[in-house]
Amino acid sequence: MRYIWTLIWSLLLSNMIFYVLVSMQGGTFDFVKASIFGVIFTVVISVLGELLPAKSEEI
Repeated sequence: MRYIWTLIWSLLLSNMIFYVLVSMQGGTFDFVKASIFGVIFTVVISVLGELLPAKSEEI
């Protein structure tokens, strides 16, 4: 379930970022490129989340 939410949020955020940046440059928004970036971002975040060690609680 966490991968699905990561995918949803990364797609939303990457499309928003691409839209703003393209609008500032005066270009045309490409949904496919922004979504591909979102999927790549999801994979990178998921891999980093698995590689980082979990916090150990020391008492």
